[in-house]
Amino acid sequence: MAIKMRVLYASNKKKIVSMAQMIKAEFDLPVNAVDKIEQPAYPCDKERIVFLMFSLKGEPSDVVRRFCGELNKGRANNVALIVDGNEAAANKMKEILSAAGTSVADEVFYVKTSFLSFLDSITPEEKEALLAYAHRIVDNLQ
Repeated sequence: MAIKMRVLYASNKKKIVSMAQMIKAEFDLPVNAVDKIEQPAYPCDKERIVFLMFSLKGEPSDVVRRFCGELNKGRANNVALIVDGNEAAANKMKEILSAAGTSVADEVFYVKTSFLSFLDSITPEEKEALLAYAHRIVDNLQ
């Protein structure tokens, strides 16, 4: 059963963008289902699940913080986080999203990326772990 789903990212790292495309391909999402948070072509509207992918070092940017602060139940019922960063940054994003009124998945998927953003490649183990995480999140909704 197909559900209304989006994958949005706030990162310039190749690995994060590639992972977003993997989720899109795995769930056979439409072309416009993957986009940048900073300038999405289409707003979230009654999405069943939104995967948010971030590269965070400390505080989120104002654009990301405002976007997440406006992600209420009317825009996204559920949100799952995929974070290139630490647990404190992920918890900050959870707080912002929860305050906006959306349901945030307890489990966060952490990604390790290189400081050289163009060198990041995804290992088969990382791909398997990412897709298993995405399926766990989606399966818990149904």
